[in-house]
Amino acid sequence: MDQLALLFMLLLGALLSVPLGARLGLPAPVLMTVLGIVLALLEFVPNVDIPPEIILPALLPPLLYAAVRRTSWRQFAANKRPIFLLAVALVFVTMTCVAAVAHAIVPGLPIAAAFALGALVAPPDPVAATAVAGQLGLPRRLVSILEGEGLFNDVTAIVLYHVAIAAAVSGTFSPWEAGLDLVLSAVVAVAVGLVLGWGANRLLGVLGDPTLQIGLTLLVPFVSYVLADELHGSGVLAVLTTAMFLAEYASDADDVMSRLAGHTVWDVVDTLVTGVAFGLIGLELHNAVRTASGRWTELLGWAAAISAVVILVRLLWLLPATWLTQRLHARRDHDEDIPTSWRETVVMWWAGMRGVASVALALAIPLETENGAAFPNRDELIFVAFGVIMVTLLLQGLTLPWLVGRLGVRADTEREKDYEKALAVRAAKAAKQRLKEIESVEELPDELSEQMLRRAYDIGVRISPDLGDEERREAQEQRARRIQRARRIKGEMLSAARHEVLAARSEPGADPEIVDRVLRHLDVSSLR
Repeated sequence: MDQLALLFMLLLGALLSVPLGARLGLPAPVLMTVLGIVLALLEFVPNVDIPPEIILPALLPPLLYAAVRRTSWRQFAANKRPIFLLAVALVFVTMTCVAAVAHAIVPGLPIAAAFALGALVAPPDPVAATAVAGQLGLPRRLVSILEGEGLFNDVTAIVLYHVAIAAAVSGTFSPWEAGLDLVLSAVVAVAVGLVLGWGANRLLGVLGDPTLQIGLTLLVPFVSYVLADELHGSGVLAVLTTAMFLAEYASDADDVMSRLAGHTVWDVVDTLVTGVAFGLIGLELHNAVRTASGRWTELLGWAAAISAVVILVRLLWLLPATWLTQRLHARRDHDEDIPTSWRETVVMWWAGMRGVASVALALAIPLETENGAAFPNRDELIFVAFGVIMVTLLLQGLTLPWLVGRLGVRADTEREKDYEKALAVRAAKAAKQRLKEIESVEELPDELSEQMLRRAYDIGVRISPDLGDEERREAQEQRARRIQRARRIKGEMLSAARHEVLAARSEPGADPEIVDRVLRHLDVSSLR
């Protein structure tokens, strides 16, 4: 089996893990990691031969962009305090604690290398967090915090990692230079993200065609990451800024086809890239086994100790941080998402899984220092990092569904229904207002005006049936049955038309381009 065949196997596994995970009640990323481990144990499967320096640029941009599409800037702004406590402060604390323990238990490990290890295992994986949380029916406020933490902690951790690696390679460290690098990295990233977001937004208007627009959105995350990285900024923060800008300003309410097609394409990209990323984590078992040859007891002990530090520090940090956030929330009445009970805090703690970023950063540790000596304890650091990833991803990922069920943490469905109902009311009112505006400038027949008024009312009732009284709901249900019947008959008619057009494609003298154009016309009619 060669590298290309292995890639296609991971892509197939990414698709199959979704329905299998739904049936087993397990997160698809965890299943893909298990698949990667199984493949790594097979003798005919080759070692993964991917340069470490391209793992992050190849995998993180599309994953981050897809995650940001599911959220909004308003949500991040409302949750800035809990996100800061988790994405920035907790990364610093975790890195420091891991560095102290690693320096104490690993003989001869320099403090700078220990800090590099702490930085690379500090950030929970944004993809694992959002994928797992989204499948378990957690309260939306917890999902929002986990998404925000996962998206922003990589920015902090990657910058701190580069500072620690630079100190280990050069043998010198300046806190002022490190702080300046952190600030400049963020400023450059935000500037690149905003400029690229503005430019991409203008290009989307110029391109017009949905196919070209979606193609541009596929390129934008990579361009943003690479451009910021070339300018010594944070590629992760640049992607987040670009994605948020486009989510805020590039959405056209009337561009239905682009929106539907874009969501579909990005769902496919998200599924495939996520599967490959977590499959690669499992496949790295090859390298870990080779490193541990003859030293299993010692290395497993170090990995277990660092894993315990990572898990315990998160719990010990979350308990007072959650209490403080709740106090400030009650005092200032902020509109932010916070855990409302100790059960939700425990779920947040156990959802702190490590993943793609930690693997990429571990593999990117340099081979040598500036003076030509081997990087101190590089193999041991990679093994320990791999051990932490496996413990958090498999132990926590496989048991998180059980823990959520045991604690009874579930989404507030009543609140979600109330919000949906409120949006349905707003949609219906907007439709009625627009009808009034049209009637003020156009003379509509009474029959048409009454029919359009019913349509405006139906807009809200179709979204939230609770809006109508019993008589209206019954009438709506009857209309829905009639519409469904008419839609079924129309669908069968359009299906017959599509079969006939497709049959014409293979006839002598048929022009495939014209046939496809007619078929697309029928497909759009079916969609409507």
